[in-house]
Parts: sequence; C-alpha cells; structure tokens
Amino acid sequence: MVFADILYDLSLLLFPEPCQACGTSLFKGERLICTTCIYNLPYTDYHLDPDNRVARQFWGRVPLRYAMALLYFRKGGHVQALLHRLKYGNQPELATLMGTLLGERLKTNPDLLNIDFVVPIPMFKKSERKRGYNQSRLIATGMCTATGAQLEDRLLLKKHQTGSQTRKSRFSRYENMRLVFCLSADAHVNGKHILLIDDVVTTGATVEACALVLLEAGAATVSLATLAFTE
Repeated sequence: MVFADILYDLSLLLFPEPCQACGTSLFKGERLICTTCIYNLPYTDYHLDPDNRVARQFWGRVPLRYAMALLYFRKGGHVQALLHRLKYGNQPELATLMGTLLGERLKTNPDLLNIDFVVPIPMFKKSERKRGYNQSRLIATGMCTATGAQLEDRLLLKKHQTGSQTRKSRFSRYENMRLVFCLSADAHVNGKHILLIDDVVTTGATVEACALVLLEAGAATVSLATLAFTE
C-alpha cells in the first residue's frame, strides 16, 4: 500500500493533472477542480432566494414552484470552461462532481428537497450515444448522491433532435422545443413534486417544454435546479 502511494505521488509529480477550471496543477487530494476554484466560483446563492432571477425568468410562462442556478455563467470565465469540458471534453466525472456541489447547496434549503423525483433533462438517444453520456443525468446523479433524493432518469424522453438553438429567438426556441419531449410509457407522475435538473439555463425554452409535459400529465408541481445561469 505504501509502495502504491509512492507511485501515485510520483505520477502526480511527473504528470500533474490540471484543474478543469483554471488549468493549474492539482495537489494530492484534489479532484478535477482545485480547492481555490471551488471556493471562488461565482455562486449565486439563488437556493436561498425564491424570487431570484432564474425563477423570475419563468414567471408567466410555466408555474415552477422553485427555480435556482448554482453559478453565474460569464463568457470567458471558469464556469464556461467547466461547462464546456463536461459537455464536450469527455469529462463525465466532472459532471458528477458538479452535481455533488449542487446537491451540497440544495441541502441547506429543505424546501428544495421536498420532492418526489429528480428528473434530468433528457438527450435524444442518438446524440447521447455520440457523446457517450447525458451530462444532465450525471449532474442529477451527483446531486442525488449528495442529498439522498430519488433519481428517475428514464421518466422523460426526447423524441427527436432539434439542432442548435444558439441563434434562435426565445419564441423560436420555444416553438422548436414544444413537441420534442414526452413521458415514457410507464411513467407515473400524478400528484408528484418533480425537480428538473439541467446544466445551464439560457432562454429557458427546454425547461419550459419539459415542465409543461410533466404538469399536463398530472404532476402536482415542478421545480428546477441547474448548474449555471446566463446573465
């Protein structure tokens, strides 16, 4: 065991792993994100404010009970680097770690954990196979590990691919997403409080479409927790 520890320490010395946020070498005991970055990430504390900017974005669109984001998303910042790597850099462990950070924050507000199911925003099956994983599912897995909440990752389905949403207006995004999602054949959501999990909220069209499917199927209420919110 001592020899294995020596080899591990030597490997870190010769081939240091970089922090996925800032690129500096990780110290022994650090994993994927350095302690400095974890401490200094731009946390929103929206989980403590029911009238936060994420929640207000959905007012008049879909009746979410709670909505929050863990971090502010700023172009060129560390959050953008983390989100890019967990989505496109083949970093599934990073998505799970970020989900754990999200869960640790949610634990400080019991209202946000008074839920029946945790449901990640689904990906189209072909897109998920190409990427190798659904980052929202892994975020939800980390969040559930931290909180003990129940994950239901096959309840909501994405029926077809929608293409890039980047250049579309908010209305166009909503129209593009409106008929994309459905419940699985054996889903039972009647009377349930469901917490949707996503990686980042921009216009909110995807969340709105998913929430409406759940509410129309009889869910009592839907809430949202996401890693980041675009200011």
